[in-house]
Amino acid sequence: MGNPKKQEQINGSVSWFSNGINQPTGYGQQSWEVVTRMKRHGIDVASIANYGREGVNGFVETPFGKIPEYARGVDLYSNDSAPVSHAHHISKDITKPSMFMTLFDTWVLTNPEFDKIPKIASWTPLDHVSMPPAVKKWLDKPNVLPIAMAPFGVEQMAEVGIESTYIPHAIDTHIFKPTETIEGQITRRFLNVKDDDFLIVVNAANKANKSIHRKSFSELLMAFSVFRKKVPNAYLYIHTEPTGIYGGFHLPRLAAACGLPMDAVLFPNPIDYRFGFEREHLAAIYSAADVVAQLSYGGGYELPIMEAQACGKRVISINWTAPKDLVSEDGYLVNGQLFWDEAQLAWFKIPHIGSITQALENAYDDTRANGSHSEVSRKFAKQFDAEKVWLENWLPFLKEHLK
Repeated sequence: MGNPKKQEQINGSVSWFSNGINQPTGYGQQSWEVVTRMKRHGIDVASIANYGREGVNGFVETPFGKIPEYARGVDLYSNDSAPVSHAHHISKDITKPSMFMTLFDTWVLTNPEFDKIPKIASWTPLDHVSMPPAVKKWLDKPNVLPIAMAPFGVEQMAEVGIESTYIPHAIDTHIFKPTETIEGQITRRFLNVKDDDFLIVVNAANKANKSIHRKSFSELLMAFSVFRKKVPNAYLYIHTEPTGIYGGFHLPRLAAACGLPMDAVLFPNPIDYRFGFEREHLAAIYSAADVVAQLSYGGGYELPIMEAQACGKRVISINWTAPKDLVSEDGYLVNGQLFWDEAQLAWFKIPHIGSITQALENAYDDTRANGSHSEVSRKFAKQFDAEKVWLENWLPFLKEHLK
């Protein structure tokens, strides 16, 4: 008969404001996992895209029927169009209880029209050590229901007197699992890396705020340069666009400035990357790694941490913000120092290069002694399976608040 909770129906209308639900971004993947399940449970749900749909409204096919998706507006963050799109969506049946839901940085939401929406649930990334004032201002609004996506988020909101609901980001552990091949090839052959080479994998968007890159590429590349002097058959594969055309850094130039040879740092084929890797392909790349490094100045969640661990890989990440609670006990947490972000009037932390280098050395020793697969990491990640999080967290939240 199956799990009866999976068939439970909920009466209501929801406008989900984030990246388009079929986009391969972190927000796009989370949107897909939640929005399609809303559709499964009978909620009249629409996607309002701030990225991933341009110009013309349309529909996204899902296993449970088509979901309408509104195109992004003229404003960079769709401040202009989102309230109007929400009003249009819920007007189809005004007898249904309704909710507007957000998944991305809340400090960008500046349209006064948002204050007129009776109920807004904000799944809020908190990626600074201290809370930016603009984020607190949004979360303090009387019509906003704050949702934390990591234990750190719950803690940081509580520190400033904000009560929140904890709902973690989630992954499909049927897709993110140990995977041996990509495009019919053993993945290391696909990446042109030998079996006895030490492979570090990074999956991070190459987008920067002028001269500040939150994803810590400069610190990681310098640490890797130091590490590679001891392990000359080490390679760093960075799953990103390398030349900075989306506003990031020119990573090959940065690698050269760190003294690394051109063949030591690997990138995906630009055409493949532009048109999107399947999640199964990404699982194969994680699985081929000896260790996955996911560093930043601060993370609201850092989804690749959990994706990599679900594939049975140990992870190197930061010992602050969300990642500090998302790395399993056999992973590696690095230390850092405070760094002031004048743009948001809050503190980041910069990972110490020496701490990253030490983590790489520890990962190398552990891998050579015990192999690269970690059942501890995989078991830890399984608690964040998308269906489990839906049934245990999202379903109770919607039953309580969508009425």
